[in-house]
Formats: sequence, C-alpha cells, structure tokens
Amino acid sequence: ITLKANRCMLLLIQFTCAKFSLCCFSACCSSDMAAQCVTKVELTVSCENLMDKDIGSKSDPLCVLLMNSSDSQWFEVARTEKVQNCLNPKFAKKVSIDYYFEIVQKLKFGIYDIDNKTVDLNDDDFLGELECTLGQVVSSKKFTRPLVLKNKKPAGKGTITIIAEEIKDNRVVNFEVQARKLDNKDFFGKSDPYLEFYKQTETGWQLAHRTEVVKNNLNPCWRPFRIPLQSLCGGDMEKPIKVECYDYDNDGSHDLIGAFETTMTHLQQASHVSPAEFECINSKKKQKKKGYKNSGIVSVKLCQVVKEYTFLDYIMGGCQINFTVAIDFTGSNGDPKSPQSLHYISPQGVNEYLSAIWSVGNVIQDYDSDKMFPAFGFGAQIPPTWQVSHEFPLNFNPSNPFCAGLFTSVEGVVQAYRACLPQVKLYGPTNFSPIINHVACFAKQALQQTTASQYFVLLIITDGVITDMDETRNAIVNASRLPMSVIIVGVGGADFSAMEFLDGDDGRLRSQTGEAALRDIVQFVPFRQFQNAPREALSKSVLAEIPGQLVEFLNTMKLAPPNSNPASAMTVSS
Repeated sequence: ITLKANRCMLLLIQFTCAKFSLCCFSACCSSDMAAQCVTKVELTVSCENLMDKDIGSKSDPLCVLLMNSSDSQWFEVARTEKVQNCLNPKFAKKVSIDYYFEIVQKLKFGIYDIDNKTVDLNDDDFLGELECTLGQVVSSKKFTRPLVLKNKKPAGKGTITIIAEEIKDNRVVNFEVQARKLDNKDFFGKSDPYLEFYKQTETGWQLAHRTEVVKNNLNPCWRPFRIPLQSLCGGDMEKPIKVECYDYDNDGSHDLIGAFETTMTHLQQASHVSPAEFECINSKKKQKKKGYKNSGIVSVKLCQVVKEYTFLDYIMGGCQINFTVAIDFTGSNGDPKSPQSLHYISPQGVNEYLSAIWSVGNVIQDYDSDKMFPAFGFGAQIPPTWQVSHEFPLNFNPSNPFCAGLFTSVEGVVQAYRACLPQVKLYGPTNFSPIINHVACFAKQALQQTTASQYFVLLIITDGVITDMDETRNAIVNASRLPMSVIIVGVGGADFSAMEFLDGDDGRLRSQTGEAALRDIVQFVPFRQFQNAPREALSKSVLAEIPGQLVEFLNTMKLAPPNSNPASAMTVSS
C-alpha cells in the first residue's frame, strides 16, 4: 500500500488549516503514520420510498454527505446529482473519501427535495437523514437503514442504502457513444434517449454512470464521457457490464428502450479498429412481437482505458497553484468608517472580508512556491484620477501586484487590503468579468506548456448582485477551457441567487450566446453560513471542489505532472 502517498492525500483533500508546506511531506510521513491503515473508498448511494413533498409531481431528491470534524462540527464533503421526479433514486455520482481503521469517522447522509437552483439547503424540503460511521458502511456489503427526521422520528417509509468499495485502480475509461434507429416512445415528437452503465456485484447490478439526455432524437450522439474502471467493472476486464437505454420523461416515468450486456475486453477489442455495435434489446417487446429484431443499435466509437493522475500526483509532481484575490469595493458595502459597513474593521481587527482571506489563503499559500499572491480590488474610484476601476492592484503597483508578508503570503494580502481601504472611494457597479478575464490571460499562457505546470484559482469576495452578468457568464465559459477555477465568497446578507446561478452544480453554465461551459469551475459559498463556525469550516467548504476541478481538467487535456516521478509511484520504505 502506498501509505505515504495516501496519508498526504488525506491532508490535501481535507484542506486542514495547519500551516505545512510541500517540502515537509517527508516529515509528515513519519514511521508512526506508517502504522495507520488508510485507503480510499468509493460510496454509492440509493434511496427507496422517499416522502413526496411536491404537488402534482414527485420529489426531486439529492443526497448531501457531511463528516464530523474533531471539534464536533459537521462539514459538507460532497453532493450527488439531483434526480428528477423520483422517490426511489439511484444516484450515479460517487463519493470518494479516505478510510482509517483506527479512527471513528462519523458520517451524515442528508436527503433533500431540490426545488430551486440555490446551494442553500435551508430553502429545500428535508426528506430525512442517516447518521452512521464509515466503519459501519465498510463492514457491510450493503448498508441499508431507515431515514429519520431532525426529531429522530421516521421519515415515512424512506430508506437509504450505501455501498462502499475500496478504490484500488486509478484508471478511467474514455467513451464516445452514439446510437441509431432507436424506438420512438413518445406520441408527440421523438424519444429523448440517455444511457445507464451498470457494474455486476454480489448484490446485483450497481449503477456506475448516467449520460446526459439527448432531446428529441432517435439517432443520438452523446458527449464524450469517462467512467472510472473501478466503478465500471472493479478493474476486471471480463466482468459483465450492462448498458440500458431509456427515453427520458419529465414526470420520472422513464421508458426502457432496450439493453445489452458486454465486457471491457469486448468493448476494447471491438472498438479498436471500428465502432463496437450492440443491438438494444427490449425483452418485453421481444416476447410480444413476432419478428422482433431490436430497438436500435448502440455504437461505441471509442473505449479507451487510460491512467488518471490524482490531485497528489499533480501537486507532488510540480504543479503550482497560483492564487489571486479580488475584493469588492462597491458602495453597497457601506462607509468603512461605519460599524454597519462590511468593510468596517472591528476593534478586534476583523471583518468578513478579512476572515475569508485568512481562511482560504492560509490553505492555498502552501501550494504556491513563491508565496506571493496578486491581490486586486474592483468597483472603486482610485487615486490620483479617481476613475472607477474593476481590476486595480491593492498595492497600486500594476507592474507588480504581488503581496508579500513578513511571515506568510496571506499576511501580505491582509496588509495590502488594510492599507488600500482608506485610500479609495467605494463606488460601483459590481463587475466580475474584468478580473476573471485578467486571470484567464495568465491561465491561457500556462496552457501552452506541454505539462501540467500551473493551475490558477481566483477568489472573489463580494457583497452584492453582479451588474455585468452576461459578460461574467461569457468569461466563465471561456475560462472553463483553461487551467482555472473561480471561488466566490458572498459576505453580508444580500440576495446571492445570481452567484448560485454561476455555480454549475445544478446544470452546465451557458454563455449569452448559448455556448456551454466545458466544466463547472465556480464554487459559491455564502459567508453567513459560517459566521459561528471554526475558520477551517469555511475553507473546507470553499476549497472542496478545487482538487476535482484541477484533476478533471488536466487529465482531460492529457497533461502529465512536470515531474516524471509522480506520487503514485511512491511506496513505503522498509
């Protein structure tokens, strides 16, 4: 077991606020840690008999996984996708977490009926929850328990099932799939087909992946997608794989078009020279209809198994995370001299802006080798001309906007913010696109490199409604094709629905012209949810998606770590 690499992975993924640097990894991996048993497990979640909270339709459930930290605070780890109109959902999105035999790891699975696009679950109907430990799940082949409400009473007849599987294989399968002559299941228009891939397990077929829906098309071509080999067949190339094709219906009563079974060996052999073609068979239709042949043909154009680098592979292989801070200086923040202002610095030397900078910066700074962050402001009139600027350096030095502190880089940003605040006039409007495009220029230059040498993270701290929404959408869609992520922390009590719209958790963001983002790169978190929580709770939530976004992009672009000896090759020395 690569214990050294796995232990370091835990420290990275959980984003604890301890100030360790990458050069200290060897010290972290001391002999006492080698005695600890750690591995990564993948959790698959499904539910049955959920309560119906919708009128005229069924609940639209989503599962949120939380873990309990050492200070007894619950923090969110991951969310599944939302399943439309379904009281018996099988969630396709898996959750990967680290498992320690010697530690009690408390888990909470919360099920919510999602009726809006906000990330705040307080706006959604609660369908039940389950508290358990990871040990309980791991020790059961199939862990099924009843859901309960907040008062611990039964949540109707609802149950939740969690299946845990150790991740031993970091290979993924790249697919390109299309179909032709599918059966038409709709009276008006054509079928809206999608595919579901299933792995065979001891307890039955387990959902591994669900494609997007192609609307009104009997000859669909799905977007390229990838499935971890572990999720698809457990790394066994001969294990049966089932593929089902459905016609999507808004009311949740999806119609089965047909299905077929295959193996990874067959898929690879068949698609090596030409597309692998499979007859989509509907068994019920075959029994009833004489002369039945099939319900269409599914064609696998590409089935390619590749090694997928992990977040730790990239970080320890030399990939640098470049962190940029952008602070909102618009007039809606209020006069900084007034205690009611979000920019007012209390006698204790804090405000929400400073808290967000400290929380996120303390973690990110350990992955930036030069320890210097560029920091900008937007929405203020700046000296000496007092023109409004939406990307001015906090130190007023355009040629060198980097902030260096005496001891830490985040300290430099804090000092620059404090010095800048009394020198500018808060104004407006609230434009995001200039600073996003500014960072995107540097990310575009990094993309010209042949290895994954740099990744960019932009932290925007703001209090209000975005003024240039169309331009911001365009900027984010363009940035989704670059090695870049955007974190938005909303301070104050404003309406942040626009920010939540930019967070692509509930659907792929589109530009003003309809162009879809290549991937979700925005993470929005309202600061008010963490006002009474420990500082690390905010950083965990804010930074939760960065590792996945970095890995997804760099693997998609087929960029290897600069170092030819990535972390995956590390083993424990005797």
